[in-house]
Amino acid sequence: MTKEQTNPDQLIAGILSGIEDVKGQNINILDLREIENTVCDYFIVCEGTSNTQVSAIVNSVQKKVSKDLKDKPWHIEGLDNAEWVLMDYVNVVVHVFQKHIREYYDIESLWGDAKTTVIESNY
Repeated sequence: MTKEQTNPDQLIAGILSGIEDVKGQNINILDLREIENTVCDYFIVCEGTSNTQVSAIVNSVQKKVSKDLKDKPWHIEGLDNAEWVLMDYVNVVVHVFQKHIREYYDIESLWGDAKTTVIESNY
């Protein structure tokens, strides 16, 4: 029995809502669809100010997407130390960083060919 595929636009909206509910910062969407041999269609990258906030962002995204879209991540990595948590929704991968870890790995520049959308926050 195969699971019905979630619409990527709905999934992205749910993820963004979950991030914004707990004031995740510096949110970027990287559209990878025009790049050959990528593992997914979109990266969503954001940051929290502490491991507590990073964990809160991950929990908020999970709850929002589960409640609204009846979907859950295929895999989550990095929750133990909550410096960089990766949430894999197959076609959309969410990276939740602490600021210093995000600056160190700088994945946005690694995927410099991707079309980047900066999400403006109201806080």
